[in-house]
Amino acid sequence: MRINYNVSAMLANNKLANNDNLLSKSLERLSSGLKINSAKDNPAGLAMAKRMNSQLESLSVATQSAGDGVSIMETADGAMAEISEMLQRMNELAVKAANGTYSENDRAVIQDEVRQLTEEITRVTETTEFNGQKLLNGEFSLKGYVKDNLDVKVSSYSTEVTAKLYTIEELVIEENPIPANESDRYRVQSVKLKGGDFPEGTTATMKDNLLHIQGVNGFKMTLDLTNALDKANGTFPVDITNGKDLVIDATGIGPMILQVGANEGQIMEIDIPKISLSEMGLDNYFVKEGDGTENDGKGVWTLNVSTKEAATEAIDRVDGALQFLSSIRGRLGAYQNRLETTINSLDITSENMTAAYSRIMDVDMAEEMTNYTTYQVMTQAATSMLAQANERPSQVLQLLQ
Repeated sequence: MRINYNVSAMLANNKLANNDNLLSKSLERLSSGLKINSAKDNPAGLAMAKRMNSQLESLSVATQSAGDGVSIMETADGAMAEISEMLQRMNELAVKAANGTYSENDRAVIQDEVRQLTEEITRVTETTEFNGQKLLNGEFSLKGYVKDNLDVKVSSYSTEVTAKLYTIEELVIEENPIPANESDRYRVQSVKLKGGDFPEGTTATMKDNLLHIQGVNGFKMTLDLTNALDKANGTFPVDITNGKDLVIDATGIGPMILQVGANEGQIMEIDIPKISLSEMGLDNYFVKEGDGTENDGKGVWTLNVSTKEAATEAIDRVDGALQFLSSIRGRLGAYQNRLETTINSLDITSENMTAAYSRIMDVDMAEEMTNYTTYQVMTQAATSMLAQANERPSQVLQLLQ
């Protein structure tokens, strides 16, 4: 028997230290509920789990962004619903004014109410906001411009219009010799659209001061020619192009960008077209401020129902405005459905990824409790054996007696 080095005690002590470490790790897992508490526990698993956790956090924010998008659609649609109600009232007033039983004084009263309604429509379109951002003034519509020609403005174009340059090689506007109504005052005498830029079969028509270009598959583009009018006589020049091509740059820029995914490029573009009296064709009558005796140019544009003929035309204009508004509301409704579907998809993705993250990171409490009990028993046994190993050298004293 040797007494300088108690090898048995050293072996028991090492086993006790190992069992104590295992017991400590088991306690850490049980108290934290995590299988991986530090990088040394599972380096590859920790790296994978952290990537998943980053995705989960991003998915949560993306869901909130999509929810905000739904709120935006609801806000815009609510405002347009009120505008639609006002248009319905204007239609009733136009039908009244078109009735031959009303006098000029009666129509003047009707005209005043129509003016108030158009002013309210303008106010609603200019003040409807979400988080301080205006929604209906064209701020979030597709942007475009005409190169080298300040007299022609790109009023709007549809999402089916590809972002690129479009060239009008010739555009001649003339007064309609036999206009059906005020909106039919001008017509396109000739137009030459550059082949390859515009879809085959694209046509151009005039309504008020707006040039409407329409093609197949939803291709629509509206140009505002108001600044091209000769201010002296209120007519268009013979050739709008004036010997130079009208080059339209449809930039494709402008829609509201919603981040609806956890990664770069997972976005949704929301195009909210501009809503105005001009776009709806309800600004064919200028009412001066005050009593109208001073021609100072101040006043408002409104819908004309001051005569029986004008009121008859107004019925058609209001109908067109309702169709215009309904098409925009339909588009926003489709956006809202997409966003709600996106939210559902994000929720499902988040659920599945959370389950995968849990399988990597979370500890199985039942299994770990079994391990903890085992390590505890082994630690107690090692402690007992260490105590007995420490007693062995003292047995040498019996040999020295």
